[in-house]
Amino acid sequence: MPLPYCVYILFSEKDFLLYIGYTTNIDARVKRHNEGGNKSTAYRRPLKLIFCEFYLFEEDARKREMYFKTNMGKKAIKLMLAGTLEKLEYLPTQRKKLEIISETEDVSK
Repeated sequence: MPLPYCVYILFSEKDFLLYIGYTTNIDARVKRHNEGGNKSTAYRRPLKLIFCEFYLFEEDARKREMYFKTNMGKKAIKLMLAGTLEKLEYLPTQRKKLEIISETEDVSK
């Protein structure tokens, strides 16, 4: 059985931005994003899940999500996902400044 909390990163194939969030149901959450059920990503579809990490406790997942949204966290994402971002043809000018779409989510959805 997987751990209950998932921190995830979505890649917008439309505008090449990343979205970071956390949830207790990654499959339902990605589906909801791609159906337009999230105001921050509705106009950025289609979205592709490119990363997820699972945690036992919500507090740890929230801390990791918030870290990824900091400058240091953005640098970590660029290093961890360099190959993925390159294969997705993430443009060099966009690689310099990693853009993150952000909002607070209800993890129960």
